[in-house]
Amino acid sequence: MKWQHRPEAGGRFAIWLIRETARVFGRGFVRPFLYPISLYFYLRRVPERRVSKAYLARIAPAQANALGVLKHIHAFASTILDRMFFLLQGFKPFEIVLHGFDQLQQQIERGRGVLLLGAHVGSFELLRAFKHGNTGVVLKVVMDQQQTHALNSLLYALNPDFAEQIIEAGADPIGLALALRDVAAQGGVIGLLGDRSRPGELTVDAEFLGERATFPAAPYLIASALEMPVVLGVGLYRGRNRYELYFETLGESIKIPRNARAAALQNWAQRYAARLEHYVRMAPFNWFNFYDFWHCPADEPRARGDADRAVA
Repeated sequence: MKWQHRPEAGGRFAIWLIRETARVFGRGFVRPFLYPISLYFYLRRVPERRVSKAYLARIAPAQANALGVLKHIHAFASTILDRMFFLLQGFKPFEIVLHGFDQLQQQIERGRGVLLLGAHVGSFELLRAFKHGNTGVVLKVVMDQQQTHALNSLLYALNPDFAEQIIEAGADPIGLALALRDVAAQGGVIGLLGDRSRPGELTVDAEFLGERATFPAAPYLIASALEMPVVLGVGLYRGRNRYELYFETLGESIKIPRNARAAALQNWAQRYAARLEHYVRMAPFNWFNFYDFWHCPADEPRARGDADRAVA
């Protein structure tokens, strides 16, 4: 089951209704409704239910049951709801603990730009919180908005300024490259998720939770081309209104030589996968890739013979 082939969960009206209820009545009023919503998706989304159970069997076997899957779905629903309040009210209503923020700050101050590399773990939206201490820093986030078009359009209508920070991943390749180069030239931050590849994208395998999985090569190629450091960022949801943000420098200087491209990409992807596993083990219910991450059929070019064409 490829993640691109799964329809968006929830109808546009349902998403709009939840958004407006949250906006009018507040987070405390809406949160209890997440329990029946989670049960609904548990019953309706059979493929996601199965892969959630299989994932939990890998990382927390005692939780690989109906209750564990419901907790997994509920954690995901909680972070989606909180996105609305990040957009409406900012981050003040939340209890946020920072770890390693000095590493991100240090890289920003060097003025070369920073690639902030995240994953579908916890809340990537929350990583924007670093802007509160860096109001003059340009931030752009590369996103594929078409996969969850209804959700994104309704959410970002709450705060159009956030929408302006998005660079569409499916944009014209030349336009995308120029946009990224412009951010780097301004010493800005490029936010990118490093755990899902798009069709036709160059990929590389790395071991993750005991088995080989496919990761996109783009983050490391971008960092190499723009000569910018890579900082890993993870926003773990800890229940209620609590989050923990972790930042750590994955690489201050990434070089991908043409004569050893595959080996270099595999090395960086494995570093990323190892640190991602570390954080997923800290908070197993924060893993939000609801598809078979390890056995998803791949039709992407690999990091070998057609690498030059794929990178171009």
